[in-house]
Amino acid sequence: MDRAPAHRAPSPTPDLVADTLAWIERHLDERLTLARLADRAGLSPYHFSRLFTARMGLAPMAHVRGRRLVRAARRLAAEPDLRLVDLAFEAGFESQEAFTRAFGRRFGVTPGRFRRGLAPLPPDGDPAMPTPETSRAVARLPGLVTRDAFTVAGPTRRFDQATASTIPDLWSTMIRGLPFVDGQVPSWATYGVVWSADKEEGSFDYMAGIGVRPQGALPAGFERKTIPAATYAVFRVTLDGTALHPQMKGAMAAIWGELVPASGLTVADGPDFELYDGRFAPDRPGTVIAVHVPVTT
Repeated sequence: MDRAPAHRAPSPTPDLVADTLAWIERHLDERLTLARLADRAGLSPYHFSRLFTARMGLAPMAHVRGRRLVRAARRLAAEPDLRLVDLAFEAGFESQEAFTRAFGRRFGVTPGRFRRGLAPLPPDGDPAMPTPETSRAVARLPGLVTRDAFTVAGPTRRFDQATASTIPDLWSTMIRGLPFVDGQVPSWATYGVVWSADKEEGSFDYMAGIGVRPQGALPAGFERKTIPAATYAVFRVTLDGTALHPQMKGAMAAIWGELVPASGLTVADGPDFELYDGRFAPDRPGTVIAVHVPVTT
């Protein structure tokens, strides 16, 4: 059953992402890792990666690589005698081939064609950062909630920032498997569960699931996962009746980029999840989703 322990009052926090961006610009020549960036911010790598990605739209180390590529492109244009292999190593790549592939993905041309002026010079200076703007539709609920372990089942896939827009397809697969008699719990609450995040690249496992008993047959394509007992900060997302995925994308940016840091709480390792109650109707204005983020106490 759920219990509500005493709530630790939030404390104001600095804008860690803005501070990290400025620090990265000053230390691009050094060996930068996610662990080093997270340690400097005073956060776990998982928490820091979620916070940074929510604000910037890409994972921390992807940002570092992008900034190094911008600097490399400007040097390429300014220093005609600079060897590509030297530039590749200075930019932190293991080979000229890896550098050339990354350069092409970033600028749409090879380094050689870029040097000949076949692509515009990228702007220098600090990167622009989205201004934090908490949506009125997202709010942290007072207190913390402790839940016992429970089990969910459903289809699971691995997503990244480029493929996350296809998460609704996973929900369609889950819904087609319902109802099933053997093992499904009476409640029709469903769960969007996130775990096993790749902190470097921003990828993660996601299940569109429904509550089940620990044993029992499952529909084809369903997997079973146990969510361990944990204490959660809960964030309420109120929908406006328009398309669900864009609203959830904005809500997650507000939760991880603003509300979690402002709470003063420490995010625990473990799955976080969206809880959709049995009355959930995505096209009905006022429908609520409860996002549960595990925290330490």
